[in-house]
Amino acid sequence: MIYYHGTRADLGHGDLIAIGHASNYGARKQASWVYLTGTLEAAIWGAELARGTGRARIYIVEPTGGVVDDPNLTDQKFPGNPTLSYRSRAPLRVVGEVAEWQGHSPEQLQHMKAAIERLETLGIEAID
Repeated sequence: MIYYHGTRADLGHGDLIAIGHASNYGARKQASWVYLTGTLEAAIWGAELARGTGRARIYIVEPTGGVVDDPNLTDQKFPGNPTLSYRSRAPLRVVGEVAEWQGHSPEQLQHMKAAIERLETLGIEAID
């Protein structure tokens, strides 16, 4: 399976995406997990919604340890994990970058950002 990671970080081949850095989301707390997906669609959302000023990027990644279903998505929103969303405590190694991909429409992106803002006003963090 090919795994992807969407972000705004500028990384190179062989770089590691590891826990302990500021999260791409929410209050940017120190990340205790790294996230990956088996679908380009989920990675596009990750890249577009990531905080920061860098260009949205999608990396092809290789887990260096075990992965588990991402309960932020699979427990309630998408039972059975159709988004192929996972997380790991082990680093992800960048093995490539998706150079060309189609982002969401400005309307779709604004709708998703508004939904996230509503959750934040309720004190709900999207990522633990």
